[in-house]
Amino acid sequence: MKNRLKVLRAERDWSQAELAKRLGVSRQTVNAIERGKYDPSLPLAFKMSRVLGQPIESMFYPDEADRAREPSPLAQPVPLTAR
Repeated sequence: MKNRLKVLRAERDWSQAELAKRLGVSRQTVNAIERGKYDPSLPLAFKMSRVLGQPIESMFYPDEADRAREPSPLAQPVPLTAR
């Protein structure tokens, strides 16, 4: 999953260590999330939303590989046939 964490952090002139302290995680965790190597848990994502003052959906978005795995919104479920 891609994210805007680095941009949002830079807008506040915070280091990774400063953001990590505010979130209660390690600097390495912030680095891994920024680089897309680690997806935060839902509770951590909500905490990030509060600390950065942004809705979760504005901070995270699927990368191209994730989009390729998503079903088309036009796809209809296939009904099971009776035997």
